[in-house]
Amino acid sequence: MNISDKEQKQIIKILEEEIVPAEGCTEPIAIAFAASKAVEVLEQKPEIIRIYVSGNILKNAKSVIVPNSGGMAGIEVAAAMGAMAGDASKDLLVISNVTEEDMLGVRALIETGNVTLEVVPNNITLYVMIEVQNGEEKASVEIKHTHTNITKVTRNEEVLIDQPCNDVDFNSSLTDRSILTIEKIVEMANHIDIELIAPLFEKVYQFNSRIAEEGLTQKYGVNIGACIQENIKKGIYGDDQRNRSASYAAAGSDARMGGCALPVMTTSGSGNQGMTASLPVIRYCIDQNRTKEEMYRALMVSHLSTVHIKTNVGRLSAYCGVMTASAAVSGALVYLDGGCVDQVQNGIINTLGNVSGVICDGANASCASKIASGIYAAFDGAMLSQIGNVFTSSDGIVDTSCEETIQNVGTLAQQGMKGTDITILDIMTK
Repeated sequence: MNISDKEQKQIIKILEEEIVPAEGCTEPIAIAFAASKAVEVLEQKPEIIRIYVSGNILKNAKSVIVPNSGGMAGIEVAAAMGAMAGDASKDLLVISNVTEEDMLGVRALIETGNVTLEVVPNNITLYVMIEVQNGEEKASVEIKHTHTNITKVTRNEEVLIDQPCNDVDFNSSLTDRSILTIEKIVEMANHIDIELIAPLFEKVYQFNSRIAEEGLTQKYGVNIGACIQENIKKGIYGDDQRNRSASYAAAGSDARMGGCALPVMTTSGSGNQGMTASLPVIRYCIDQNRTKEEMYRALMVSHLSTVHIKTNVGRLSAYCGVMTASAAVSGALVYLDGGCVDQVQNGIINTLGNVSGVICDGANASCASKIASGIYAAFDGAMLSQIGNVFTSSDGIVDTSCEETIQNVGTLAQQGMKGTDITILDIMTK
């Protein structure tokens, strides 16, 4: 397969759109970003903040600790931090410079009861609208589909920006992802000039490794990553590549879900997916003495495969996005061990056939455990592929090819799990 210069540029643009830095869980950070942007328009600190979000934003933002908040969680906290002390020019690093002194004002505003939340009954899974008010002056910012995609801005009754997008197509504001296939991803990883991707994946390596080390050494959430590591030392778990990679990846999520202020490089709008797609591959390459170039190429396979699978699944849904990244990791592990395209695809098939039923019940401490489970499945899928074993079209949702299996997973997530999403939200909001 030959990839044209045009296709290569398009795929590199997809990487640049999808792999971006963020501090904290991206859903509350999107809320903080919108609030900060609205205050820019208002040109004064607000007395009132009204928050309107989709159910999936509520699910992913209500429980997670917000970085630099002093251990506070919730949507109102994120909005107030963005409004009172955020810097919207930093995008998903919007609250990275919030201080303890800033938090005095944030807490004071929340205590007035003037920061309110309402769930909007629409079909857009990623939707945020923030309205801020001081006296008679009002401003609002609306975001759809991706975490910094501003679609509407108003001041008082005047519409300053109105950029409608296709409400039923969450990729409408992004570069066309239909160009991606696993075969094309592997081909490009094999032949791309390494200097074109090295700076991006060096950032992935540096940022995500740093937060993984933090999760292994400090107390965050249930510390599943450190727990696995401790049980390796005790001899209860084996000191093997599978356990070390699972521990490393889970530790990053422990720290991030626990409010760690270190940034991560995200994938498909998610820090957990970014860490899942990268950290087990990084740990594998370090432990197996692989070169930086080998690591960068494998990270490209893992991240682009995650994007490809997640494009079919949807930006936010009841389907746990970490499982899409776990399947991508399985393909990357096969790639690192010299597997051909068919074997890479079979590793992905094996993992999707195993863990596609895992639900997303919001961003919370359990995400780290889900990551560990996904990485265990990724290793199983990769090892099965390398000995010539793969699930077939007679095995559940698996189809006759990798691409058709990925499409089936998308159908499962977007159509089959709609009712599941509603039920999860009902349980969580009780």
